[in-house]
Amino acid sequence: MDYSATTPVKKEVLDAMIPYFTENFGNPSSLYSIGLKSKAAITEAREKLAHLIGADPAEVFFTGSGSEADNWTLFGISDKLKAKGNHIITTKVEHHAILHSCEFLQKHGVDVTYVGVEKDGTVDLKELENAITDKTILISVMMINNEVGTIMPIKEIAEIAHKHGVLLHTDAVQALGNTPINVKEMGIDLMSMSAHKIYGPKGVGALYIRKGVNPSNYIHGGAQENKRRASTENLAGIVGFGVAAELAEKNLENHIKTCSELRDYFISQVEEKIPNVYINGNRTRRHPGNASITFEYIEGESILLLLDSVGVSVSTGSACSSASLTPSHVLTAMGIPVERIHGTVRFTVGDFTTKEDIDYVVENLVKIIARLREISSVNEKEGWK
Repeated sequence: MDYSATTPVKKEVLDAMIPYFTENFGNPSSLYSIGLKSKAAITEAREKLAHLIGADPAEVFFTGSGSEADNWTLFGISDKLKAKGNHIITTKVEHHAILHSCEFLQKHGVDVTYVGVEKDGTVDLKELENAITDKTILISVMMINNEVGTIMPIKEIAEIAHKHGVLLHTDAVQALGNTPINVKEMGIDLMSMSAHKIYGPKGVGALYIRKGVNPSNYIHGGAQENKRRASTENLAGIVGFGVAAELAEKNLENHIKTCSELRDYFISQVEEKIPNVYINGNRTRRHPGNASITFEYIEGESILLLLDSVGVSVSTGSACSSASLTPSHVLTAMGIPVERIHGTVRFTVGDFTTKEDIDYVVENLVKIIARLREISSVNEKEGWK
């Protein structure tokens, strides 16, 4: 129940990858036949990923992760456009790959504005537009929030950005394969992606860079990725990413429908059988598999550990920070009280989740919540002590 943290590699993906660990192991930069075969495999994968997002293959550059793609965007655009300005706009609910990179850039002379969000996690468009100055060079807003699943109005944000001559980047790591994406129709200039969120391997991501946009290189040392990103390519990983993208495009409509139905069924069962719960994020414009739920009067970490003891994996927020007791920056930005934040758990379903899985989770969750509330130092009448 934590598909937003990562997904299992699908059999078709693994089967396509295996030969590139063994017989088809050639370095794609080599001119002999097995190297050329490897290069052709990367070209094919690039075409598949480009087709999924409505881009030209020449606009897709493979990276080591979605986080690297985020870093490349922020550092590369800041460097390339420093003569124009030194101001970046982002939101308070971004992934830490964006937020921590912005914090680093601030230490090196870049001004960053962190725009707030509405109660459902949607970016405040008026605040965003009002934050634009003549020094603004980039707006970076994630397409789907990784904690609460709210889908951001990226097309509208792109229109605002371009009206003021500003580039738009979106972190689409949670969105890829979970919502239709057409970078040209949506007006996206740069977009980060990751394979392991769409049933592909870990350790491979990609950055879409619209033709005409030229961030400075982030990794130096070779001429790979059309001289834009040095490093011998993760051949098997890229091949796997390509197949995962192909499957995601083929199954997108059914994936969204099936996951949304399971998610809604899960939420309805929780709301029916467990009192004092709150659903976080937009109820309709949301990730098809995401159910961010706050359980009053108890700690999310306790829920996580007890669910794990019965074979159920969940997150107490974003997977990257679930080991921290620091209140979620996303839920904090949404105005949720600290005591409720600590009782929040993120459940996410995926392609291998069944209705029987949901029933099992709900059955155990009902018992766990009742048990924890019984021994909790807080209760409905007295509130937090």
